[in-house]
Amino acid sequence: MPDSVWAVSGADSANSVHIDEVDLAILVELSRDARLANNVLAQRVGLAPSTCLGRVKMLRTRGVIEGYEAKINEKLLGVTVNAMISVIVAPQARDRMLPAAKALAALPPVRDVFVLGGTPDLLIRVATRSIDELRTFVASHLGSNRAFSSTQTNIIFEHLR
Repeated sequence: MPDSVWAVSGADSANSVHIDEVDLAILVELSRDARLANNVLAQRVGLAPSTCLGRVKMLRTRGVIEGYEAKINEKLLGVTVNAMISVIVAPQARDRMLPAAKALAALPPVRDVFVLGGTPDLLIRVATRSIDELRTFVASHLGSNRAFSSTQTNIIFEHLR
């Protein structure tokens, strides 16, 4: 069985889907390279190409595979500053935390928004062209928002995975 965080499972809750070892192998291979040709994928997981294609379609239909993404080299596009910003939501604004997080997620420099249990309340990954652009983002979208009681910005030196 391939090394992965996923496991072969039975459908033991309303939110789970049964997958077998072949489905797991397909998911592992596609997570490594989503552009893998079906015939190559089939060979790697030990299936006939038509059977493999049917399995992939079934995993998409059941919502296990939600889509495919391109990995962009943002440095080549001038985006050189990446940061993780921790945000603590003010106690009086707890009821507005999720709408605020969704609004932040729609902003161009925001790559990810995580709503957390514990402190901080939000973790935001942003990518900008410069430290000045990062500072402007923090000041205009976080520091000026009364729903947020504090922020902490950490520059990312290396992203390994």
